[in-house]
Amino acid sequence: METSKIAIGSWAFSFGPFENNPWSFEEVAKYASENGYDGIEINGFKPHPHPDNYGTDEKCAELKKFLDDLGLGISGFAADFREVPPAKVEKNEFMNEVKRCLDFCKRMEINTLRVDTISPPVKLSEEEYAADFKRLTDNWRAAADLAAQYNVTIVWEFEPGFWLNSPSEIVNAVKTVDHPNFKVLFDTSHAYMCAVVGARQTGEKEVLEGGIAELHENLKGYIGHYHVIDSDGTLHDDETSTHSPFGKGFIDWKAFFTQFESELSASNWWCCDFCFCPTTEQDGKDAVPFLKNVAASVGVEDAIR
Repeated sequence: METSKIAIGSWAFSFGPFENNPWSFEEVAKYASENGYDGIEINGFKPHPHPDNYGTDEKCAELKKFLDDLGLGISGFAADFREVPPAKVEKNEFMNEVKRCLDFCKRMEINTLRVDTISPPVKLSEEEYAADFKRLTDNWRAAADLAAQYNVTIVWEFEPGFWLNSPSEIVNAVKTVDHPNFKVLFDTSHAYMCAVVGARQTGEKEVLEGGIAELHENLKGYIGHYHVIDSDGTLHDDETSTHSPFGKGFIDWKAFFTQFESELSASNWWCCDFCFCPTTEQDGKDAVPFLKNVAASVGVEDAIR
C-alpha cells in the first residue's frame, strides 16, 4: 500500500499575524522537525527561500543539507508569482519567472511547484473573461511543458480569494490546460468555501450538494497535491478561506479519510496549511497526532507513514 507523509507550509509563520515578525525559515524547519512532521513546504515569499537568494548550486546544497540533517523532506515549493499574473502577462514574461522557480526546484530536488491565478475574483465582460482565460491556460500549459523537462508537476491552488473559484470553473480550467504535468492542489478549506459556501463567486452562486466530496470526485484524475486544514465557513479578512485548526471547523475528517483513502495514500505528501491562523504555534503541534488518530479511527492508519 502506498502511504503519505505530512508536511507543514512555512508560510504559516510569515503571513498574517506573523507578517510583522516572521519566523525565519530555519526556525520553522526546526519546529516542524520537533513536532513530528516529515517535511516542510517552502514558502517562496521572502524572507523565506526565494530564487533571488538561492540561485546557486552551493546555496541550495547548504539549505538541502540543513533540512536533511533535521530529517525533513520537501513537499513542494509555493513560489511568488505576484509580479507575473498569468492571466494578464505575455508568455515570455511568465515563463522567465517559471524557469527561475524550476531551476530552484531542480537544485532542491523538489517535484511540486504551486501556482494560483493571482488575479482577484472580479466580474469581467464576456470578452475580457475569454481573453484572460485563454492567456491563463496557454501560459499554464507552456509552464507545464517546461516543468515536464524538470520532472516537476505544477499544481494550481484554487481559492475564493482568486479568480476562477466556482466548482465548474475549477474543473474547466484544469481540463482546458490538459497537461499531465499540470494538476489541481486540493486544499480542504478552500474546497469547502468554494463548493459549500460559494464564497466570493461572481454572478449566480454555484455550490455543490455533495460539498467537498463532490468537488473531489469532479476533479478525479486531476488532483496532484493536498493541503489539509479545517474550515469554519468564514473568510479571513473578507478575502480568502479561514484556515481553522483541525477539529474546530465543519469538515468531517472521518468521512474525508474514508472516502478518499486511495487518493490520499497515493499522493505521497499532505501539507498542513495554517495560513493566517494566529494559533499556529500551538495548533501546529497537534496536527500530526490529530491526522493519525482520525486515520486510525476509521481503519486507514496505514495511509500515513
